[in-house]
Parts: sequence; structure tokens; C-alpha cells
Amino acid sequence: MTPLNANIIKKLTAIVGSEFSTVRREDLHCYSFDGAGKIFLPDAVVFPESTGQISAIMRLACEHGFPVVPRGAGTGMTGGSVAVQGGLILALTRMNRILEIDEKNQIAIAEPGVITGDLQSAVKKHGLFYPPDPASLKFCTLGGNAAECAGGPSAVKYGVTKDFIIGLEVVLASGDILNAGTRTEKGVTGYDLTRLFIGSEGTLGIITKLIVRLLPLPEHKETFLITSTSLARTTALVARILNSNIRPCTLEYMDRTAIAVVKDMLSSPPMPGTEALLLLEIDGDREAIERQTARLKALIDKEPDCTCRQAADAAEVADLWQARRSISPATFNLKPHKISEDVAVPRTRIPDLVAFTEKLSQELDLIILTFGHAGDGNIHVNIMLDKENPDELARGEKAKELLFRQAIDLGGTLSGEHGIGISKAAFLPLELNEATINAMKGLKHLFDPKNILNPGKIFPTS
Repeated sequence: MTPLNANIIKKLTAIVGSEFSTVRREDLHCYSFDGAGKIFLPDAVVFPESTGQISAIMRLACEHGFPVVPRGAGTGMTGGSVAVQGGLILALTRMNRILEIDEKNQIAIAEPGVITGDLQSAVKKHGLFYPPDPASLKFCTLGGNAAECAGGPSAVKYGVTKDFIIGLEVVLASGDILNAGTRTEKGVTGYDLTRLFIGSEGTLGIITKLIVRLLPLPEHKETFLITSTSLARTTALVARILNSNIRPCTLEYMDRTAIAVVKDMLSSPPMPGTEALLLLEIDGDREAIERQTARLKALIDKEPDCTCRQAADAAEVADLWQARRSISPATFNLKPHKISEDVAVPRTRIPDLVAFTEKLSQELDLIILTFGHAGDGNIHVNIMLDKENPDELARGEKAKELLFRQAIDLGGTLSGEHGIGISKAAFLPLELNEATINAMKGLKHLFDPKNILNPGKIFPTS
């Protein structure tokens, strides 16, 4: 790869302006890491404000052969937005405009730097709803969500990011500008390039505009806290709930350790002896919610180890969600570092996965907690450790590999929503065979023959 010399820096600055280009070391450090915690210093950072500027930057990169790493808010958990081979960080935070909210056709058009929560707030004023809701929704961006195909608690009913993006504008490695998809509900003209770019982690192109599908805002929502003194019964209950004509819009799970790290945030913490809990919500019209609530309470009444409490008011609901969304940062009260994984398995295999992590924790003498989106089988597994302790780090890495192998053996996948990036790249062959990986590499070469777009991601390296 070509290093960014003074001449290239000068040309980049001419494109975006001196105020929006930096090579200062203190600035570079701010863009050298993401949620994965691994540090790779870029050579420069630029902040373009338009598709035209990004196109010009990519033509320059194509001419000189330097790496370009697109970046949203840097909240990703797998190292997807760090410059592992140096080069240029393309920070998309200035492209933060909601360009259109078409209330009648229930779509919105936005730039990639729009904060996910800001879009949700904006469309809510029109009686509309954008469901994807990753835990970092107050600061993560639509472009980053699209690049990783982010999910969130609402995925159990509404689906993930790819289910709500119907069109994209993308700048290719060559600088050419591609338009994929439509603003209509149906469209089968040519290949479905929209889905190809979603989840591609910035390795095929840079998303500069998104057309997203919206839904009518649900009339009402009720929130329930189900607690249990049996971890096995709780995890088995997930599939039973979904097979009882109950369709929750969220169905979240926490084990005893996850509960312990956030219990002080709850106005009414679970009783001592609680081994696990489910946070469940049902939305829709009031009559439908009442029917499903009755089914849910009847089901829980038959469970000897479970209790079900309906949230009394908005304040209690806010408490519950504040606790749920705070688990990941709160885990650092247990250990200074962690390996954070997001495997997914069929819902009926959640008990097997959780039981395996309990066994793994005991055998390897590690703190391992599980929580996450039980409704769609996407369980977050946090392996807590101190990286300054070589033995503990080695045990943590061993636990990670064994976890991945078990998830695959259970019919699952390495990642439900975080992506592959660099932290899972070495394990890609556990899930995908050689022919599949080669087909993906072929697509990468087709769109990026010089390997300048986010190189070193997804695929195993020697």
C-alpha cells in the first residue's frame, strides 16, 4: 500500500478544506480504535460533507493506491472501522442530514452520518417508526448500522437493518457513484445490489445515502419483567413464549451475572436467588395487547420457578431499559477487559448454548456472562479478563474459539449483528466453506481490484 505522503495530503486537503483534514497525532489517536479496543493509527483523517467529495477522494486513492477506511461513530465491536494497514480514515460525521421524510409513502432518505436515535425521533413526529434499535442508538449512525447490518431488541418482531433499507447511493473504490434499489416497495430491475452492500463492512463501497422503510407508530406498548430462579427454565421459556401465539416486539435475556452488574440501576431489583430474567414487550393496538398479555400471564402462571411483573409506568420502563442497555459498559466493574461476542443460534438451542458457557466458565476459571436478544437467538457472550495476565488472556482466547465452535455445532452463526471485522476473521472457515469464501473474495476483487477499501477485514489473513 502507498503511504500518505505530503503531496497526497495536500490533494486531500484541497478536496475537503483545511478545516476538515488532519494529520495531527492527537487527532489520529481519536480515530485509531473502535468498540473492539484494538489500536491502529491512521496516517490522516478527513471529514467530507458530500458524495462528490467522497468520489474525488476515492479517485485519488485509486490513482495512488492508499487504503481508505470509512467510519461512522466508531461503536462497532469487531474492529471494522480501524485502519489496520494505515492510510486514510474517512469520517462521515458531517454527512448527517435527514434529506426527506415522505410521510405518505412511509420512507425517509438520509445521509450515513445521521444518528439512528435522531432519525427515530424525527419520524416519530410524523406518527412513523424506524424499528432497528442497536444498544448504541443514541450515538451510532445509519451508515455504520448498514455496514454491519445492525440489529437490536426489536429484531424479534421487526427484523434488522437490512429489512428496512430499500435503496442506497454508494461510492465505489474507483470513485464511480452507484445507485441501488428504489424508493418503491417493489423493484426487481437487475441484481439486488442493495442487499450486497448491507453488511459488507465498508469493503465494497462507501454508503453516502440511504432510503429507509418506515412503519406506522404502534398505538400502545406494554412491558413485562419475567424473573426466574432457574436459568435452564428461563432460556427454554423463550421458544415456548414465541410458540404460544405471543408476538413480542422485544424479548431480552440476562443471566445472574448480567443482572448483578446493573441491579443498582433498577428501582425494584429482582429478588435474591434470581438466576435469570426476560424483559419482554408487546406493542400494537390495545385489544391485541390485552389478548397476548392474557396468554403470557397464563403461560407464566404454569411455571413454578417464574414470576411476571407488568411495568407500572413509563418511569419503570425507562429504568428497565436503562439497565439493559448499560450491561456492556457495566461489565468492566468485573474485570478491566473483555472479549465480547454475539453468536446466534436457533431459539430452541439457547438453553444448550447458555449451559455450555456456564460449563466453560467453570472449566477455564473465567467470568463469563450471557445476555441479549433471546427472541431471535442472538446471545451476547462476554468473557471477562485482565489482558495483563497472560494466562487469563490465553484462557479467554481459548473460550472464544470453543464458543464459536459450539455455536456452529448448534446450527448457529459466528455473528448475529456485530459483523466479522478483524476479531472474527480467523474463524470465518468454521462457518463458511472454501468455495463460499472464494466467491466472497471474488466479489471483493470485482468491486475493489486494488484492495484499497477497508483492507484486512472479514477474510482470514496468513
